[in-house]
Amino acid sequence: MPPRSTPTVRQQRLGLELRKLRERSGMSALQAGALLGVDQARMSNIESGRAGISAARIRTLACNYDCPDEQLTDALAAMASGRARHWWDEYRGLLPPGLLDLAELEYYATVMRTAQTATLPGLLQTTEHARIVFDQAIPQLPPHEVEHRTSWRIKRQSVLHREDAAPYTALIHEAALRMRFGGPEVTGRQLQHIIETSERENVTVRVIPFEAGEFPGAGQTICYAAGTVPQLDTVQLDQAHGAVFLDMEAQLAKYRGILNRLEELSLGVSESRDLINRISRDL
Repeated sequence: MPPRSTPTVRQQRLGLELRKLRERSGMSALQAGALLGVDQARMSNIESGRAGISAARIRTLACNYDCPDEQLTDALAAMASGRARHWWDEYRGLLPPGLLDLAELEYYATVMRTAQTATLPGLLQTTEHARIVFDQAIPQLPPHEVEHRTSWRIKRQSVLHREDAAPYTALIHEAALRMRFGGPEVTGRQLQHIIETSERENVTVRVIPFEAGEFPGAGQTICYAAGTVPQLDTVQLDQAHGAVFLDMEAQLAKYRGILNRLEELSLGVSESRDLINRISRDL
């Protein structure tokens, strides 16, 4: 089977974690390949996510790498298990790969925390709000792509409503809530949608009020997705040129710290709902 031309972020992450285990063991790619009966080129493709690997072979490597962490081994083996087709695959070739990678990241996350200072979380947006956001892109998107991106954003929200939904916390600055995208009526419906969604057992919305003053990470949109084990946590940042995914431990620690600080500055759940309601009434 030829190597994948565009591995997903999840496939790349699996390969990266296997490479980390190999390097810690002091084994070369050539030696590791010999354990599986493949050449060095094939091993390189596995570690870059461009070639697949079975769960059984991952366990073989982990054993020979003297990996003592059974939970990590199990998590990596689960990542390798046959990749099922998911809803976001229907957008492959229609939308940038980073958008599909974000949907996949959210789908497999065990806990999610996001912080927004100037925009509203995609998982909490209404259809009309999302359409307006995408319609403001520069360069301007053609109408059909605006619709593709809008439907993709709304379908992402299924992660909040499924039976095994992961806990989701959204830290939203008051400035983002006061942005009048689409005018007062659209904004009012959007704010009520946030309040209604926040009443779900797995969803927590907390507002960072203007009175909180200065705070870290201003201007950034941060999504922290916890993996099945801490080593597989991922941070996703929105940038003008597209989504960025971070997984180095120092980076993860930095963004955990930022989110923890923002949570300290935010209002409680009921106070946050009250503030959103007041903003809605003032429109």
